[in-house]
Amino acid sequence: QETEYYKEKAKHRYKIEAKNSELKNVHGYDRAISYGINNMQMQGAMAIFTVNLKRILKLM
Repeated sequence: QETEYYKEKAKHRYKIEAKNSELKNVHGYDRAISYGINNMQMQGAMAIFTVNLKRILKLM
């Protein structure tokens, strides 16, 4: 945590944490809706797609 590399990466961490927080709290990425890894992968893909689509629409 004392290295320059860590300090440089820590400066940009808030950007990623905000996106992860939106996925978890708004789009239900924190808990699986269905059983099985395939269903969780589908849920994750749909949540990420939704967040990306919202960002694209906001930029337009």
